[in-house]
This record gives sequence, C-alpha cells and structure tokens, in this order.
Amino acid sequence: MRPTIHRTALALAALTLLLAGCGTEAGDEGGGGSDSASPSPPPSASSGCSTLTGDLDATDSGDTVCLAVGATVRVSLDGNKDRPWQPVDVKGRGLEAANSGVVLLPGDASAAYKAVSAGTVRLSSSRPLCATETGKVSCKGIQEWRITVVVT
Repeated sequence: MRPTIHRTALALAALTLLLAGCGTEAGDEGGGGSDSASPSPPPSASSGCSTLTGDLDATDSGDTVCLAVGATVRVSLDGNKDRPWQPVDVKGRGLEAANSGVVLLPGDASAAYKAVSAGTVRLSSSRPLCATETGKVSCKGIQEWRITVVVT
C-alpha cells in the first residue's frame, strides 16, 4: 500500500504545482478574486517584451515593447496615396499624445506618445493590401499593424 500512497502524494504535489502556475495573464485585470496575493508586475524585458530602442515602423507589427515612464515612442508608417495607413489608434492607459514633429507624405501615418504612467497600451493601424485604382483589378484585403507597449 505504501507505493500507492507515495504515488498519490506525488500526483497531488504535481497537480498543486501545476495549478499554482496558472493565474492571470498579462493584461488581465484580475477580475476581483478573493485571494490576497499582490498583482503580478507588468511584463519586463526578461518576460517577453523588448526594450524600445528606436522608432516603430511597419516591420515591428505584432511586437511587445517596454517603455519607461517619461520616455517617448514614435510611430512612422510609410504608405502612399494608393495604399494609405489609417491614423494610429490607441487603446489602453499609460501613454499621452505628443508632437510627432514630422511632415507627412500622402498615405503615411505618424504619431508620438509620451509614457506618463504604468500600464499597457495597444497601438494599431491598417491600410488596403492592394491599391485601389479605378478600372483595375483590386482586392478587399487589409494589412494590419499593431504593437503592445508596456509602460513601466
């Protein structure tokens, strides 16, 4: 009977460790749980977000970047009149609009934001995948651009 008790104890210990690893994901507000554990810190460079080292452009789509309070992030999406980028959309807290200080060419989207408080923000834009010229073959595809900015 001892081997069964030992295996049961090991199985319970493994299950406890597995369940202890489950919790809220980054960006989850916690949902009002009753436990007294402190909330998880926001992601850091060591946990999936890279420290922002320059301006963001179309090649950065899908990335998660870290930004310190007081720092500025600039977005520069190069488009053209046939495939223009939509203005950058901001969802979340932690960034405040700043002067991007650039001259736009037709179809470009440019923006700048100052990190003012800890939080997570999603920046996004989109543009037509194909040029839309009258009388020519076209498509209805959309190219999406999105970045998650974690302000720490």
